[in-house]
This record gives sequence, C-alpha cells and structure tokens, in this order.
Amino acid sequence: MKVLMFGWEFPPHISGGLGTACYGLLKGMAQFNHEIIFVVPKLWGDEDPLADFVSASDVEIDYREKRFKEIWKNLTYLEVSSFLIPYLGPEEFARFTDKALHDSTDVDESIFSNKFSFSGKYGKDLIMEVSRYALVAGQIAKNKDHDIIHAHDWLSFPAGIAAKKISGKPLVVHVHATEFDRSGENVNERVFEIEKSGMEAADKIIAVSYLTKRTIIKKYGIPESKVTVIHNAVLDVSIIKSNAHKKVPEKIVTFLGRITFQKGPEYFIEAANKVLKKDNNVRFVMAGSGDLLNRMIDRVAELRIATKFHFTGFLKGKDVDQMFAISDVYVMPSVSEPFGISPLEAVRHNTPVIISKQSGVAEVLTNAIKIDFWDIDAMADAIFALLHYQGISTMFRSCGTEELKKMKWEHVAEKIFALYDQTLTVTHP
Repeated sequence: MKVLMFGWEFPPHISGGLGTACYGLLKGMAQFNHEIIFVVPKLWGDEDPLADFVSASDVEIDYREKRFKEIWKNLTYLEVSSFLIPYLGPEEFARFTDKALHDSTDVDESIFSNKFSFSGKYGKDLIMEVSRYALVAGQIAKNKDHDIIHAHDWLSFPAGIAAKKISGKPLVVHVHATEFDRSGENVNERVFEIEKSGMEAADKIIAVSYLTKRTIIKKYGIPESKVTVIHNAVLDVSIIKSNAHKKVPEKIVTFLGRITFQKGPEYFIEAANKVLKKDNNVRFVMAGSGDLLNRMIDRVAELRIATKFHFTGFLKGKDVDQMFAISDVYVMPSVSEPFGISPLEAVRHNTPVIISKQSGVAEVLTNAIKIDFWDIDAMADAIFALLHYQGISTMFRSCGTEELKKMKWEHVAEKIFALYDQTLTVTHP
C-alpha cells in the first residue's frame, strides 16, 4: 500500500504536538511493509528518514492545466494575509515575528510562478501558505503513485482535498485538535470552515479521542459512522532513568505546555496558592510560553507566591526531560485537550500525574488522578496527597509504568492501516 500523507511540521522543527504525533506515527508505520510519502511545506535536511519525504517548496506546478485552475479558483478565498497562528496568541505572535522566525522564505511569488517557497512556519502569511500548499498538493498527487491520502489537521485539509480531486483516491483526515479546543466558543470562522470542509470531503475521519469525536459530531455535523477513534501513543514506552538532580530542597510540581486558554494555566496557579497555604515546602514551575504568560506572571505576583513559583519559558529536548525528571508531580489542567501526550512523557520519567477529565488521555491512562479542570480544591488536594503520602505516589508510579507498555505507536499504525483497508474496500471495491 502507498500512502500519500500531508503534514505541516516534523521534528526537530516543531511548534506543538502535531509534529511530535506525526513523527511517532511514522515510526510506528515503519514497522510495516508499506510505502509512506510524507509531504511538508519545507524540508530542513535533518529529518529522520522514516518515509519518502517531499518538500512542497521543491515541486513545480503546471498551473495551465484546467484541473489546477479549478483547484485554485476554489482556494483563492483563503489567500488573504492573516495573523492567524494555531499555537500563538497576539502578544506572543508579535515577539515571534520580531524575531523573524517566518524568515526570508515567506511566500512572495506570483500565483503564476512554477514553484512556491514555503517558510514552514506559523507566520503572518499562514493562510496564504495553506492555500498554496493545497495547490502544490494537487501536483504531488498527480506525480506520485498512491492508493490513499492522509491529511493531518486543518492546515493540511485543503491539501488533502486538492489531492483527492486530482487523483480520485480516498481521503482520510486526522483530527488532532479542533478550533473549539484552541479557542473555546470564540472560534475563528475561517479555520472552522476549513476544518468542516476537510471533514465533509473525507471518506473517513480519525479522531484522537472520544472527546474529539463528540465535538466533530456535535459542532461540525458529521455522521458518527464516519468517525473512528484511534488514540495517540508515546514515542518510547521504556522508563527513563535520569541522572538529573534538583538543586532545591523543596518538592517540585510542574505544569508544562502552552500558556493559553486551552491549557488551563490559571487553575494551576490557584491550586498552587491553596497548596502553599498548607505546605510552604513546595516549588511550582510553569514551563512554556503563550498569550496568557504575562497575565499569569501578574497573578502570581498578586497572590504573593513569586518566591515559590518559577516561569521557565519554552522548553524543548533535553530540558523537557530534565524538567520531568526533577518533578515530584506533573499537572495537566487542560480546559479542552483532544489527547495530551505530555502526561505519558511524565509517566516515562516515573512522575505521578494529575490530569483533567476534559482530556483525551484520560480515556486511556487509568493510573492518574483525574479532576475537573475548574475544581481547584480537588486539584490542590491531589497535589498535596501525592507530595505527602508516599504509598499513593508509589502506586501511581508503578501502575503507570505497566500501562505505558500498551501505548505503542506501532499499535496505532496497525489500527490506521486496518482503517485504510476498510476505506479502500468501500470506495474501491
């Protein structure tokens, strides 16, 4: 089987969980005898060779073909310079663009050029890149032999639709998050319409959790029979034995993620304040960046807990591993989390976790304390219990280790290949 897969980012050049999930999936798929063609807007040259990688920036388009003109006609409504960024808020975006992270490779060619250059970043011309990426996808679908198309999240949905129009092959879209997860009820209508169009055009939809499936059915009006839940996994199920040592005598409780509405950082701070009133021998860490960072810093100052609360900024690679390793408790108080891989990474570091019931990972991780994101009293009690009652902490550590063994990406890949077979049987009997 040949799979034409469209993504937006791939490690080590990532801004969020989407790239990490794609990496894990490709690693799992590598265990099977199938050919994967993985397309990204831009290749950097240091990607792990897990698939036949294609850089959209290197593809020439024969735009004179009638089929491509029709695709472009349907895409032009997208091409409006936009400050829409899936992972960053307005304040962080300003800093992001000041540092020129969307750099000199931003799209500035005419639509009638033979090639487009993509930054591969979440920059000011994101929507323009999404639409042109879709046009290039049609050319790739024409050039590359394939049996099925797989598109990850809204950024790649127009590409998946265009590829399907050119090749006539079935389309599977993979929903890692929806606009309702990112923005609550204040959704960006343009992103919502792109998501809805992708789901409607798809032959099958993969949701990363039952929580996400319910959102797809309720908010996007998609038939339940079209949506299959396949949970994410963890890159490596082995327990990490770290030599990292904390340099403070207090216990450490960690929040690690984007500091945005979706992740519930304010509830973590309020719970921290309650814990510190009962036990001052604790330090709280908020690792990450986001549009609510300044507000969270102000709230910590208002509560007068700044001497016990630390903001590290965005962490990656070994710094993330070290943070997990020195933490006594990891908390993920997400308001809406389609899945949430970070608690699984914490378990790998033998760190007990507290997760919100409003997360997809709560469906598969049994050995974790689960609370409603808004219940700061329950969150504070759970933190206090894990810090002070060794028996509870030890139980969650040992049981969590056993649970990880069931969460391998090759198991996810196996389920997805089975879904491909089912889809091909129905669409191309």
